[in-house]
Amino acid sequence: MSKKQIIRDYFQAWLKPNIEVIKSIFDKNATYSECYGPIYRNKKEIISWFEKWNKQGKVIAWPIEKILINENTCIVEWHFKCNYQKKISEFDGVSIIDFNDQNKIISAKEYQSKSQHYYPYSK
Repeated sequence: MSKKQIIRDYFQAWLKPNIEVIKSIFDKNATYSECYGPIYRNKKEIISWFEKWNKQGKVIAWPIEKILINENTCIVEWHFKCNYQKKISEFDGVSIIDFNDQNKIISAKEYQSKSQHYYPYSK
């Protein structure tokens, strides 16, 4: 499976939700750094986070805007919207995702930006 398809499957796994995708695409020693601070240090922690999060929340939309691939590193631009603990939130973001030679994710780092932008120099 291509890196691009693995990334698309990962984003879709949050919409369904589908734990089997999460179990199949991460290396056992993978790390995942969320954009607001938490870091999961292995596949077991990533699976626990996914299961716990989906008991308290629902991803409403997570469209991918762009995927750039350079060998084993991918940069993904996206927009995220969810209902977590009965609160709707959304933001724009970028993920840097590294793969090993077996096409398993070994590192994912998220960065976020406010999704409501403005143009301070517009008339």
